[in-house]
Amino acid sequence: MPQKPLESDYEKAREQMVAQQIARRGISHPGVLEAMRRVPRHRFVPAESLPYAYTDGPLPIGAAQTISQPYIVAEMTELLELKPTDRVLEIGVGSGYQTAILAELSREVIGIERIAGLANHAANLLHELGYQNVDIHVADGTKGYAEKAPYNAILVAAASPSIPEPLMAQLAENGRMIIPIGDDDGQVLELVIRKGESLHIYQLTPVRFVPLIWEYGYLQG
Repeated sequence: MPQKPLESDYEKAREQMVAQQIARRGISHPGVLEAMRRVPRHRFVPAESLPYAYTDGPLPIGAAQTISQPYIVAEMTELLELKPTDRVLEIGVGSGYQTAILAELSREVIGIERIAGLANHAANLLHELGYQNVDIHVADGTKGYAEKAPYNAILVAAASPSIPEPLMAQLAENGRMIIPIGDDDGQVLELVIRKGESLHIYQLTPVRFVPLIWEYGYLQG
């Protein structure tokens, strides 16, 4: 029977992940790199995926959802340019891994997840890991979470046909939003920056995410 990996083995795997998959590809923000070293990605994947927890790719987490590729998590986080005083809205909590990375770098993270089982599991795990600045809700993520708006940063971890209007409205002055736009034929990360009444939109990296479901995304059929 194979020996169960030790925590030191996982720490070594995280160091290799950051060095080979993330820093080597140009992610340089010290806080992001340190957060990726600290957060135990293996705690956020199903038991059958443990041997692949630090590999260079997404992994299934159930309910037809995935935990994103580590590099994409790091890239999206770096683009938000988070400050310790920031309030962040995350749409599509999934496993809670991206939530933990955001929580390492900001004052407060409001997470929205439409699948109750995933939301409850992520909330319990994040609490177990000691994150006290995270608040997760089961709701329609395309509507954001107006009760805590505006947000200094918004991260959307699912692909939308266009930028949902409620999310644009909940972005603070000088706030930044990172969101995948597109469908199965092609998606691209878009960076949105609010300047007064104007939104400046930049198209960045080609990506592949699950669809953003509900009122201002793809309707569930």
